[in-house]
Amino acid sequence: MKEFIGVSEAKILLKNLPITRVPIRLPLAESLGKFTYSAILAPMDVPSFDNSGMDGYALAFDDSGEGREVVDVVPAGAMPDFVLPQGKAVRIFTGAPVPKGADTVIQQEQIERTGDMVFFDAEHFAKGANVRKQGAQCRKGSEVVASGTQITPGTIGLLASLGIQEVEVFSIPKISLILTGDEIIDLGYALQPGQIYNANGPALSAYLELLGISGLRVFKAKDEPEEVTRVVAEALEASDILLLTGGISVGDYDFVKDSLHQNGVEQLFYKVKQRPGKPLFAGKKGDKLVFALPGNPASVLSCFMQYVKPCMQHWMGNPAAWRSPQYLPIARDFDKQADLTFFLKAKVESGRVVLLPGQESFNLLPFGVADGLVEVPQDQNHVEEASLVAFYPW
Repeated sequence: MKEFIGVSEAKILLKNLPITRVPIRLPLAESLGKFTYSAILAPMDVPSFDNSGMDGYALAFDDSGEGREVVDVVPAGAMPDFVLPQGKAVRIFTGAPVPKGADTVIQQEQIERTGDMVFFDAEHFAKGANVRKQGAQCRKGSEVVASGTQITPGTIGLLASLGIQEVEVFSIPKISLILTGDEIIDLGYALQPGQIYNANGPALSAYLELLGISGLRVFKAKDEPEEVTRVVAEALEASDILLLTGGISVGDYDFVKDSLHQNGVEQLFYKVKQRPGKPLFAGKKGDKLVFALPGNPASVLSCFMQYVKPCMQHWMGNPAAWRSPQYLPIARDFDKQADLTFFLKAKVESGRVVLLPGQESFNLLPFGVADGLVEVPQDQNHVEEASLVAFYPW
């Protein structure tokens, strides 16, 4: 159990958590953005036959003479059932199988044709020119996609060309969100005195969509200890990763921490030496992860980006989940007094990071234009203009 720890220690704890991940099989069309669970092997040679890389004429290069009689035509999609006679040629098109007896294709732009005869300058070509050999791309049984590869449209095209209809990928974690706070109301309702709109739910749901996670289940819990405990139990049952916002500080109506304890959640750490988002809780119950985030939206998004997002990416098989930040020059000097790590909303302009106004934890205005967060370490109180700073893009 860790209390009030540094940012680096918190990330190391999470990075080294054993996470049980299981594979699922998905249709190829539904696999975009997922990560391959195991290596994918080619089920066949590609190309599966020698074929022409050009529209032109197929012939045997070593036959004598620079003229050939054209004796047949081989279109794409047809398999020739003959052996090319010595000293002859066939008209052939891109992708068409090269007939037995031929080993070279002369593109049509380099050919002079007179009737059934074609002529060419042999000095401009080499044996095997413009023929794509069987297995030139890959051989049956060879690895074409490594484990832990994110599936892109290009990956889908490759696998489709191999006739692969399903892929084994890392499963997507089931995510639930508990919103606490009697003052929170949904969009579409008129605000009453003392109420605020729910910004955390839509923001987190949108961030999850960017990560390829849909189906977020949202629960609401009134500021009553028994109710929070009940909702935590219900949400834990339905989740691989449970998020909570608000109610994790030390106020009279902050019941989340005790409710997690009542539900058997083991504390990994509570409170991190950072701003914003100091009252951050991370825990686990069996294979389930729990993150109780502060209530202020800026704190929620900052903590999500730094701690929750990498855990989710790791769960989904991303080998670079805990990737290092970019390092970019800062546009102006920055000073801080508190002995905390600062995460500051910033925008990249002309290769430099510009710290945005409105860094308070309640202020969402900078999130409207920010490109990411700048990290200023706990032990650094002054940052010189043009010095390199750690930058985490969204």
